[in-house]
Amino acid sequence: MEEKVRKLIEDEVNKMGIKIDSIIYEKEGSNYFLRIVIDRDEAIDIDTCVEVTNIINPLLDKADFINDSYILDVSTKEKGEESE
Repeated sequence: MEEKVRKLIEDEVNKMGIKIDSIIYEKEGSNYFLRIVIDRDEAIDIDTCVEVTNIINPLLDKADFINDSYILDVSTKEKGEESE
């Protein structure tokens, strides 16, 4: 699932000078979450996360390969946090 999402959205996100750090699809309680962590050299603010969300959402909606209802969560790494 995560690799399929990455292939779908990565080129468009990269056009903004942003890279995808990680993608995790998981269930918490009764909700599913698609968590996408983004990164770039300069700081990423909430407005940038919203911009990326607005790019990703229509791509995911059009592809329509996630059967469950889910919450899309686009965020950035905390400063000093290392990717796994």
